[in-house]
Amino acid sequence: MANNVEEIKIISTATDPIYIGTGGYTIGRVDNTIVRDPITKIPKIPGSSLAGVWRYYVTLTLQSFFKEEFRLNRSQRAKKKLDELFDDTKVWGANFEGNRYAAIKCAGQDELPDKTLKEMQTIENTGHCGHCLVCKVFGYSKKDQSSQGMLFFSDLNILFFPVYTRLGVKWITSERILKESGYKDISVKENEYLVIDEDSSSSPEGYLNLGWLNLPYKKENHKVELPDGAGLELNDIIIVPDHLISQIINSNLEVRTSVSIDPITGAAKEGALFTSEAIPRATVFYGTVRVIDRAGLKEKSDIPSSDCVKEALKDSKCYFETLGIGGMTTRGFGRMRICLPEAETTQCESQQNGGSDE
Repeated sequence: MANNVEEIKIISTATDPIYIGTGGYTIGRVDNTIVRDPITKIPKIPGSSLAGVWRYYVTLTLQSFFKEEFRLNRSQRAKKKLDELFDDTKVWGANFEGNRYAAIKCAGQDELPDKTLKEMQTIENTGHCGHCLVCKVFGYSKKDQSSQGMLFFSDLNILFFPVYTRLGVKWITSERILKESGYKDISVKENEYLVIDEDSSSSPEGYLNLGWLNLPYKKENHKVELPDGAGLELNDIIIVPDHLISQIINSNLEVRTSVSIDPITGAAKEGALFTSEAIPRATVFYGTVRVIDRAGLKEKSDIPSSDCVKEALKDSKCYFETLGIGGMTTRGFGRMRICLPEAETTQCESQQNGGSDE
């Protein structure tokens, strides 16, 4: 990594089934299918979904810092001193001058891309302001100026997938997945499971039955450090051959059957039955987010520091545990727990006095 780029690992665990739809209906086992990797056919959470939702959650967190009387009206906030707008000036973002123009609309699609940054200072509650921490970190584009974001999100790929076996629930993975996520010294024979066990000398070996698969397994003692936030034990992990992992995952996805309700009769509407698939709860994902530190690249800069960006991510990730990600969140889908490496708490500071790009 370059000196001004820092890579942060993401480990997340689904606390509800995760549904990231493909945007249409497909004839087959299910009607509403989920996004898959085009090569491995393994379900994933796209980086675009993660980035869009996290932008919204950072905006919610930032808006919660404002005092209630200034939370909605941007033109009123612009007339006040910044230190009067926050309930606690010690939080990240309190010293960032551009946050005086922040609004909840900075989270969504820009509704006024044909306006200049100066014009946006007097327009209330719509469009990207181009000054606040959210716009600087995730990017914006206006008539007179555009800025690339400071965050680059990877896809969240499956690291450990829960499957019911005769030994109870086990979390499967494969040699390729482990190596891509950072593990190096793992190898599995073509038609054999490998069960990681801290006490392999006294553990019996045998066969593991997954319903339609009954393969021999052996237990070995590997020095594998499970990532923080996975919440698993070593003897919960089963490594399977690479050529089986996709079939096992796709055969054990959660499938729900739903039906539309007729508002007149209150009963099921005829012909409105449909099924949806989802990544089951307790699935562990891995990914990365790269933070580019552009602060100080120009003599005059109002770009937040990388420490400020990391604090914003850490303080806003709690929304994934309540509001979730993806579709059908009102039907019990979407919640997940995200873990980021612990970092020293820092305050967000602007690189200059003043947040205007005029």
